[in-house]
Amino acid sequence: MSEARIDVSIEHKNAPEPEGKRHPNTCPACASHYRDEELDASLWVCPHCGHHFPMRAQARIASIADEGTFVEESADVRSEDPLDFFDLRPYTERLAEAEMSTGLGEAIVTGQAAIDGHACELAVMDFKFMGGSMGSAVGEKFSRACDSAAERGVALVSVSASGGARMQEGILALMQLPKTVCAVEELHEAKQPLVSVLAHPTTGGVLASFATLGDVIVAEPGALMSFAGPRVVQQTTREKLPDDFGLAESNLRFGHIDAVVPRPELKRYLTQVLRLFADGR
Repeated sequence: MSEARIDVSIEHKNAPEPEGKRHPNTCPACASHYRDEELDASLWVCPHCGHHFPMRAQARIASIADEGTFVEESADVRSEDPLDFFDLRPYTERLAEAEMSTGLGEAIVTGQAAIDGHACELAVMDFKFMGGSMGSAVGEKFSRACDSAAERGVALVSVSASGGARMQEGILALMQLPKTVCAVEELHEAKQPLVSVLAHPTTGGVLASFATLGDVIVAEPGALMSFAGPRVVQQTTREKLPDDFGLAESNLRFGHIDAVVPRPELKRYLTQVLRLFADGR
């Protein structure tokens, strides 16, 4: 007869929290806990250790655009389900859930804005919307943002945060890579710059397309910038990777980006860059 087991586990103040139980406002680096309003005031950067929490698109726009200047464009562009994709749930259901939980129509928000008085176009991704994945609608909205910047004669500032191409759209999602690359090329032909900001994480097809085509490319501290994640690369190569593999600091060391800019300093940095481009015309 088997003896009944009694759970005698106890709580300890230093015990790690169970996987998936950590409060979203608890800093993963130093375990400090914050209220939403505290993180809003610090631009979602941990005041103790400087860890950069994920930032929603609208909050990021408010942090870099002059107050009252942002005018959204292409808000009616939505993803469709041309493949009738179904995994555990229909793709249309996942889209509806993402829209309800984020209040966004897609994983990117685009529109006209000004940064310290310098007119520009903004294209800001939101990782909360299906992992910031790029499908047909995201590619279309980014391409329209390039067109708008070219027509208005202003710079395009993009902020990327993405897990890559959206698998539910298959080859149609992968076709957004050449589509966005061509859009950036047309922007350059119009002699307008692209300033690309990479937030955590920027991976897959977004990294392999418009995110790394900026005339100036900067990243937030600790942002992962890698086509595939470190775990996948390590399993594939069977080699131990450096601790900072794919992170912004490593990419800066190898010359892949121009600077690592903390979020509180980003607006000032963008202002300087836009002023340089304006003076050079």
